[in-house]
Formats: sequence, C-alpha cells, structure tokens
Amino acid sequence: MKLKLLPLLNAFVKKLSPEIQAKIIEKLETLAEVPRPAGVRKLKGEDNLYRVRSGDYRIIYNQVNSTA
Repeated sequence: MKLKLLPLLNAFVKKLSPEIQAKIIEKLETLAEVPRPAGVRKLKGEDNLYRVRSGDYRIIYNQVNSTA
C-alpha cells in the first residue's frame, strides 16, 4: 500500500524529538506493508477510518483501495 501523507503531518512530526520521529516513521512504514496490523482500531461511525498508537501518539488514517 502506498502512503499519502498530509503536509500537516510532516510539519508536526518535524517538531518532535528524533526518537519519537523514528517511532512514528517506523509505524508508518509498517502501515504501508500491513494496513491493519495488530492494535489497530476502527473509528466508530466512520467508513475506512482507523487509528493506531505510536507511543503516546495516535495515527489516524484512511485506507483507500487503489486500482493503480
């Protein structure tokens, strides 16, 4: 799966410590390989919207099926 990151996410992550940045990047790389790894929760009332923890942070993402 290809990840498309919002510019806001990039700006937010750059403000974090290098250790936290590495953890978040590692989690994003995992999501690219396995869209629903263990620990992922579907957000109630939302279609294809999920959240996963990375330390004290939550990554909220939308899984879109691509034909390309």
